[in-house]
Amino acid sequence: MSLCSILYKNLENTMIVVDTLIHARWIIPVEPESVTYENHTLVIDKGRIIDLQPTDVAKLMYQGATTENLNTHALLPGFINCHTHAAMSLMRGIADDLPLMDWLQNHIWPLEQKWMSEAFVRDGTDLAIAEMILGGTTCFNDMYFFPDVTAQQAIQHGIRACVGMVVIDFPTIWAENSAAYIAKGLEVHDQLRHQPLIKTSFAPHAPYTVSDEPLQRIRTLADELEIPVNMHVHETAHEVEQAQANTGQRPLQRLTNLGLLNPSFIAVHMTQLTAEEISLFAESGAHIVHCPESNLKLASGFCPVAQCLSAGINVALGTDGAASNNDLDMMGEMRTAALLAKAVAQDASSVPAMTALRMATINGAKALGLEHETGSLAIGKSADVIAIDLDHLETQPLFCPVSQIVYAASRQQVTDVWVAGKQLLKQRQLTTVNVAALKLRISAWQHRLTS
Repeated sequence: MSLCSILYKNLENTMIVVDTLIHARWIIPVEPESVTYENHTLVIDKGRIIDLQPTDVAKLMYQGATTENLNTHALLPGFINCHTHAAMSLMRGIADDLPLMDWLQNHIWPLEQKWMSEAFVRDGTDLAIAEMILGGTTCFNDMYFFPDVTAQQAIQHGIRACVGMVVIDFPTIWAENSAAYIAKGLEVHDQLRHQPLIKTSFAPHAPYTVSDEPLQRIRTLADELEIPVNMHVHETAHEVEQAQANTGQRPLQRLTNLGLLNPSFIAVHMTQLTAEEISLFAESGAHIVHCPESNLKLASGFCPVAQCLSAGINVALGTDGAASNNDLDMMGEMRTAALLAKAVAQDASSVPAMTALRMATINGAKALGLEHETGSLAIGKSADVIAIDLDHLETQPLFCPVSQIVYAASRQQVTDVWVAGKQLLKQRQLTTVNVAALKLRISAWQHRLTS
């Protein structure tokens, strides 16, 4: 045996064996901000990121049970869709081009009253999860009935989720009153507290559907359990005007008086804000989830994102449900958020590409209290990773990968997705979803909902 062969054999014997090596053209960790690594390798073992090295170094240090060579791809943390109603995917396109309250009261709520069931939530959630994985979402924050079913489907498909324990004052098939909603929510929390991919939150629907007493109870329980509270707040001008007429105060002031505004509170939409409210909200440490495309479609208004970010508020992104968006496309949401913020602020430098990417990743993790687990590609964090192929005509020429991802790429360029090191999408093929069987179930629901 030659000296070179002996040296190579000795080197092989000293290599560290790991589960997965992903060699990529670019790695965009999100943290540190504005850093892009070229020709680097992400090293994954036991579901976690254990190293990030130049590829030529990684090849000498590690041997992977699985090795991916993604020579035209950017690796980045998976998107965190911070506001969804996953099961409502079954109602995609059924009541389009209507204002919010007409859409809700005369179309969505009657359909839910007629058809809501565990099967509805199971099948609608499966459809949503499949769509989200295909688009690079690795974690979603949901607000809907039967949260236990939503959680079980997320577990089955291997995606990370925060399931909201919904609370409203009026009866539905899920519960008869606010006390029952809270009690059932606590049961769901107990059932799921040991699931590594599942987190729970309280999800009172909105100020106009939940009264003071249950909100005070939720605040106490959320503090005890150390879980978030997420709620639709200041979604439309009508909501704010009605609150002032009925209570003499704007909803945010009422929530402040109830003690809800704190670092565990997540306000969704927030299209109607004064300068004083932005300052108050920033001081509270609470978070905003911006849903630009749903807000645009329902003509709900514009969240002043640039002002909120400048005030120090953590702003994350959500799609809302597919019944009001009509997709769960976080790449589209990033682009819309960046462009809309510039127009609202009348400042082209507002919400640059990296800021939009952070809103779709680490900012969402911070809002959900998951920033130590996911949201960036950092050593020790869960391997929640996506790969986007930038070798498409639509993303050429390529001067800045982050800019191309936010302003030019589409979700169809997401080729591979991992959550906690498990591959859920491989070369555009879902690994945990039977697509043909799912399409049959969705077709059956289409006939029921239009009958």
